[in-house]
Amino acid sequence: MTGITMLAGAAMLAAPITASANTGSRGVGQEVTPAQPYHGNQDPSDWLGSYVVGGKDVYCVRFALNAPDSDTQYKPGEPLKDKWGKDLDPVVAAKISYLLLRYAGTKDADQAAALAHLLHSYTSGVPAGDPRLDPANDFNHIGYDIAGHLDKLKAQHPKAADAVMAEEADATANQGPWDVAVTAPTGAQIIGTPDKWTVKVTHAGTDKAITGAPVKLTVTDGTVDKDTVTTPADGSPLVVNVTPTGPKPTVKVDLSAPADQPVVQAPVNTGGAIQWIVSTGGEKALTANATTTAKTAPGAVKVTKVDSKTNAGLAGVQLRITAKDKTAAAVKQDGTALNGTDGKPLVVTTGADGTATVDNLQTPQDICLIEVAAPSGYDENFDASSPPSVCGSIEPGKTLALQLANTPNKPTVPVKIPAGGSPMVADAATVTEIDPGALAGIGGLLVIALGGVGFLLRRRRIASRG
Repeated sequence: MTGITMLAGAAMLAAPITASANTGSRGVGQEVTPAQPYHGNQDPSDWLGSYVVGGKDVYCVRFALNAPDSDTQYKPGEPLKDKWGKDLDPVVAAKISYLLLRYAGTKDADQAAALAHLLHSYTSGVPAGDPRLDPANDFNHIGYDIAGHLDKLKAQHPKAADAVMAEEADATANQGPWDVAVTAPTGAQIIGTPDKWTVKVTHAGTDKAITGAPVKLTVTDGTVDKDTVTTPADGSPLVVNVTPTGPKPTVKVDLSAPADQPVVQAPVNTGGAIQWIVSTGGEKALTANATTTAKTAPGAVKVTKVDSKTNAGLAGVQLRITAKDKTAAAVKQDGTALNGTDGKPLVVTTGADGTATVDNLQTPQDICLIEVAAPSGYDENFDASSPPSVCGSIEPGKTLALQLANTPNKPTVPVKIPAGGSPMVADAATVTEIDPGALAGIGGLLVIALGGVGFLLRRRRIASRG
């Protein structure tokens, strides 16, 4: 004949309980002695804790009625009221809902005893000196001695007394109703790279954080390290790392919040002599979600322009970057076209080492680099209608290395020298310039040779005359 707080009025009650009353199927809790005295009560102790009904831990809310057996049948009852049939203050009802949500499943004897004590205190507790504590009252009119039971806990189960203070503070800080919200990162999301999402559980209509609330995460187009997390004890927002795996990462959060009113169960066909019970299970389901977009990591292209003979880099070569079709512009990471200031596909110029690099390109993407004009000394094989080009595919987070070679012009040399004329050269696509000094030397040799021939001819003529 112990238990927890009584709720309804005398009309629901049966005859007074006697000393032979059933102690029920006790669950988790603590026993305190001596029992609170009231007319007809011969129990030596009071049980502060849960009862097992239908395999589940529950808490009773009609102090001094019979405790339920494990096979007692229950059905939904009326809204929770105090022992004398009065409506509970909404704040008190919210605290009870939270405590049941947070502690009803505890396997800690001291926590269970503290919960039972608080339920008694909220629904039938009276202060010292209140006439409802008169031992002459019967079970139907006796109030719960808050101070007396707390003193017994302090003396016999000090950890349970500490738990009373802790649970009361927890209920005050975290009672419902609650709100929940989830916020995606503001920055661009990269597939394969984790980023921080924020979950806030707060008192409804405020920014006051709820601490210690379990939150279930469901992620699409992404992954998380844990699918169930808890709001921080310091009241800061819950931050979770989400790694995008697809283009539209979405985070959905679900949690159980305390109901506005606890769920009360009434015994079936017992004549009103069995305590009513409360338990978790009537909580509200809260949910929220947020979505953003994600892309693959950007890539880059690095092109090297070289001499096909020496493999030396060629500086100052202009190359146009295009899509695979060699006409449209390539695409930047933000989805815009990679155009120059002229509105056409961007043209880059190789540096002193013969290379040019373009970063922050969308991936995967096929691109081409097309030579705009041949560098000096390499125009022999350049065809403006079909300029040299090289193509490749840019992969996420990588740099595509491409090389484009230019064949140098072929040098030409003289093949015949007509008398008194300019040097003739072999047919060629391009004439190679010859050093003027070298030409002067060659001319000198020709003059000397011709002069010698004239001298010999004159001598022959003189000899013939003689």
